[in-house]
Amino acid sequence: MNDPFGTNLLQVGALKTWMSPELCSLNRIPMRSTLYPFPSIEAAKSGVREESPWFCSLDGKWRFLFLSKPEEVAERDLDTLADCPDLDEIDVPGNWPMQGYGYPHYSNHTMPFSDEPPYVPEDNPTGVYCRRFQVPDYWKGRRMILHFGGAESVLYVYVNGRPVGMGKDSRLPSEFDVTDFVNVGGINTLVAIVVQWSDASFIEDQDQWWLGGLHREVYMYSTERVHISDVFAVGNLENDYQDGRLDLTVKVGSPKNSLEQGWTVEAILVDPDGQDVFENPLRSEVLMGRRCDWPRMEVKFDEKILSPSLWSAESPNLYQIVVSLKDRSGRLVESTSTRIGFRSVEVRDRNLLVNGQRVLINGMNRHDHHDTQGKAVDRETMRLDAMQMKRFNVNAVRCAHYPNDPYWLDLCDELGLYVIDEANIESHDYFLQICQDLRYSGAFLDRGQRMVERDKNHPSIILWSLGNESGYAANHDVMAAWIRSYDPSRALHYEAALWNRPGERVLEMEHDLSLGHHASDIVCPMYPSLERIRAWATSTNHPDQRRPMILSEYSHAMGNSNGSLADYYDLFENCPGVQGGFVWEWIDHGIRRLTDEGKAYWAYGGDFDDTPNDLNFCCDGLVWPDRSPHPALFEFKYLAQPVKFLGLKDGSLLIKNCQHFSTLSWLSGSWKITINGRVTLTGELPPLAAPPQGCESIPLDAECPELEPGEEAVFHVSFSAAHKMLWCEAGHEVAWDQLVLNRRDHNAVIADASNDSLSENHTERSVVIETSDISVSFDKSAGFLSRINWKNEDIVTDGPCLQIWRGPTDNDGIKGWTGQENKPLGQWLNAGLDQIQLESTRYDVNRKRDGSYVIESEHIAESRDVAAKIRHKHTYTVFPQGIIKVENTFDVDEGLPSLPRLGVVMGLPDSFERLTWYGRGPYENYRDRNRSAMIDMYKSTVHEQYVPYILPQEHGNHTDVRQLSLQNSKRGITVTGAVDMEFSVSYYTPADLFSATHTHELKPRDKVFLSLDAVHSGLGTGSCGPATLPEYQIYPGRYVLNYYLEVF
Repeated sequence: MNDPFGTNLLQVGALKTWMSPELCSLNRIPMRSTLYPFPSIEAAKSGVREESPWFCSLDGKWRFLFLSKPEEVAERDLDTLADCPDLDEIDVPGNWPMQGYGYPHYSNHTMPFSDEPPYVPEDNPTGVYCRRFQVPDYWKGRRMILHFGGAESVLYVYVNGRPVGMGKDSRLPSEFDVTDFVNVGGINTLVAIVVQWSDASFIEDQDQWWLGGLHREVYMYSTERVHISDVFAVGNLENDYQDGRLDLTVKVGSPKNSLEQGWTVEAILVDPDGQDVFENPLRSEVLMGRRCDWPRMEVKFDEKILSPSLWSAESPNLYQIVVSLKDRSGRLVESTSTRIGFRSVEVRDRNLLVNGQRVLINGMNRHDHHDTQGKAVDRETMRLDAMQMKRFNVNAVRCAHYPNDPYWLDLCDELGLYVIDEANIESHDYFLQICQDLRYSGAFLDRGQRMVERDKNHPSIILWSLGNESGYAANHDVMAAWIRSYDPSRALHYEAALWNRPGERVLEMEHDLSLGHHASDIVCPMYPSLERIRAWATSTNHPDQRRPMILSEYSHAMGNSNGSLADYYDLFENCPGVQGGFVWEWIDHGIRRLTDEGKAYWAYGGDFDDTPNDLNFCCDGLVWPDRSPHPALFEFKYLAQPVKFLGLKDGSLLIKNCQHFSTLSWLSGSWKITINGRVTLTGELPPLAAPPQGCESIPLDAECPELEPGEEAVFHVSFSAAHKMLWCEAGHEVAWDQLVLNRRDHNAVIADASNDSLSENHTERSVVIETSDISVSFDKSAGFLSRINWKNEDIVTDGPCLQIWRGPTDNDGIKGWTGQENKPLGQWLNAGLDQIQLESTRYDVNRKRDGSYVIESEHIAESRDVAAKIRHKHTYTVFPQGIIKVENTFDVDEGLPSLPRLGVVMGLPDSFERLTWYGRGPYENYRDRNRSAMIDMYKSTVHEQYVPYILPQEHGNHTDVRQLSLQNSKRGITVTGAVDMEFSVSYYTPADLFSATHTHELKPRDKVFLSLDAVHSGLGTGSCGPATLPEYQIYPGRYVLNYYLEVF
């Protein structure tokens, strides 16, 4: 056989194929559904590809040569390369920067090099992979296909020194027919050359690490020369969604695209219980036909299915299609199988309807990422992601911004997650240029077509996306037209169609929500404000009365974030046409590294000397890189829970089933009543029966107990999985809520006068108010309480003094970025809020008739560059019983920016590690992110209050706190709020958090810092999205913080 490309795939004549956008592939076979050949129907039903004699994995150790540019490949003898003794070993799947070659490079949208498309730098990392392989003797005479699941960014394949083909698109497979290249029974050499930068890189500019390599699985499979080439199965619904319609197309391939008469295709449909649906298999002869000028061999079936079990994210009922090919004699040539679901997708009356129901999208954006493996995410980790999503009430995932591994879609089918499958197209740095560039038109269409062809049988996919942040022009319209024609069973999604009419961009961050009808059936903006959403939803004159709004990205989860998530959900549930969205994003993209001392931390952009970079902007997920959840994920879980507690009425519990297709029978419920956090009554709910979207009233055999002064009663309800599910164990908590039955009196009860009396003593620097057990020292010059000693042990060693600074969050301002002057952090630094100066203006000590002492002091806090001030008046009343009442009044002048926080901080010895509080918990919470945090009594430690955000920042706050205690092995101190307060405890100061750029740089101090706030600013999502809402900010005015201190 003559090699059609000569000996060099990388350069055909004068054409460098890695810089030729018109050339998407060479000798790559057409994309098809993910199918595996089996020798029997039973084997196909099992679907275990590894048990097929016609499947062979090539994953594992490969030999590897790392070159600085693709031109250096020509200097190598590829046929003998595997014998070279100085080659290294490398893991496949894997990315070479994660295995010590080159380096990871992170950029948000700025290309990592300055060359203009389609040209890339001469220095261009190139990996040469090689290995030996054998195929079984019984593959002789059969067709042999080589499958590469993904290579960044262009792949060249050689077998036995001969060029096989080339493929672009890093996130979809490239398959090659190597039948005529392989020596059956002998030793074969396989070489895969991967070039990192290519013309394709400009349309894979996707806010992620640039990581070259073979990052998805590699395998071979074998079929007979006449074979099943593809299966397309659609499970439509009819008769008001009661019955199904199976639309099945089976394509048959043969060497010459021709076939003698008498070949047949048979199909079996197996229901979710493993029973055959048809009494006899569907059967049809393979007929020759023509489409345009190309011959086609295919079989079509159209069968009505009475009352099928429908697929939805709530009830992911899967059927299996088993397709078999038989020759003229009736011999079984091959069987294959795929899973399908009966479900419908429609867009009508500003609703996205699944099986006729308006489902609320509780969605996540998900990138492929592993902290030690990069883009090579193994199946176990994928399953962990899917299970974790289900456990946190996620019901939808956007494959951002490329088609995922087929196994991920299998998991979504199986566990129940709605999917937006997104074409691997993002030209962010050349937003309006490439989408109009005809040299790239073939690549746009190729990527859209191949995505649909591979993934068309997955019922979890409800929307096809044309890509991400790539402008909008004719290249998109061609892709949209093909997809609509080929697969009318799904709708289209494309956010950038809202940015511009073809070739004309609208104002920055101002989507025109009426644009893009041809390219998108969904109004799908990114990071819109609540006001913009509300205005769109409530406008009666809005021209778009067909499309719903589903947010492509919102609630940017960078660091300590996701403020106002509950405010978004209020709109989702109450505004017409607004149907949820996809939080950005699922996982922090940190890469695990070790310090010289062996301490682990997660690295981000710039840590590998990668330039240009966007620092920690890749660390914007709701789970850490090891998949442990951020506190904000619990807020999402609560807001997305499938059952809502409506309250108590006439001795009954009122709940709503928020599901659309299922009753609540899969849940069990329980309740309890607590008094000041102590459980006093408990009970189990009877079996739940609320229908989908229905309500239920459940009688309770309980009464609110009698309360003593200072007590507070709270009703709690919890709903858990009644039995084991595919994604959780029995007893897994799915939903929870509470209702405060009676608010407590915050004022501490001062006991009758102690036998001890207070005395007043003066030193050069202090006034000491003391009894035989307790001494309370006040600094004369500073005017602050400086020390509390109880029975000769220091309890408080510093403060409490004014505190307005916090370790800035990423939403306050990204520390290493320029252009942040108008962000809160820029305003705070400009005002000098990180370095306020305190001036004592008043200090008085007075003894009252009841024997208590009153110490009054006032301070003025001045910032560096702003004339406005904060006036802090604090009054301490020390009672003979050892209780100290502290009253704080803060007057914030006009002219100051909204403050980070407003309160006081005090220091305690580091032995005071044990923490108890009565307020919201157990995880950190803030005023705009606390609906999920229940009021209860919690026990923890100071150490456990540390939240290890990849870039250190403010953390550990708790709202609506009534009381807290810190203690060591012998002593303790209790803080009781006269009004609800906020608090946090830490071994780090805000300045420590501000100066550190990685977790390993933080060094715990030898004291505990207890922060008490009258008010603490909300979090917002301002790193990429709307700023903190005004109602959660701290503006000029008067604020009060009153509490009691009691040592024990």
